[in-house]
Amino acid sequence: MPDALGRVVMSKDIRPLPEVTGNFRHTVSAIDRLDQLAHKYYREPVEYWHICDANPDHLSPLALLDHEPVTTTQFPIALKHPPSWAALLRALAGVVGVERVVVVEDVELRPMRLLVDGRPIPLAEEHASRAVQITYNRISVTAEALADQIRALDFQMEGFPSHIGQLGQQIVIPPKVIG
Repeated sequence: MPDALGRVVMSKDIRPLPEVTGNFRHTVSAIDRLDQLAHKYYREPVEYWHICDANPDHLSPLALLDHEPVTTTQFPIALKHPPSWAALLRALAGVVGVERVVVVEDVELRPMRLLVDGRPIPLAEEHASRAVQITYNRISVTAEALADQIRALDFQMEGFPSHIGQLGQQIVIPPKVIG
């Protein structure tokens, strides 16, 4: 095939993704490897690419099993006093390996009962929670180091950081292709 300068170079056609159907799913765990999954489901470790084809939302095999270096972790923040979100976002964005920092707020309605004239009345109480969601390269920085940085800026963690990724999620395992 000719290149931009008119030289003839060896090339290979792009392999289009086939239409893959399958209703069997596998829940991803931290110890999963694609060759082992292919062996488990097909008895052929080199057939792992069928699993990759059936899950086109993941750009790489590493992303499919949550082994990519870039990951996202959510750090829950306790709201004891008005925090300086701008200072936190600036400091975390300056950490080598951090790609994205966002504040996530969630409001949960918790059921409760109020006694009025001796009768219980059902109500809902709002409970706000905030967290810092950080996307970072785990080769450059660890979740523990990011948590230490958050604490150093006088923020209190409420609970434990939670990893946001493929672990515990389901992937499609297509039927074995014969022929």
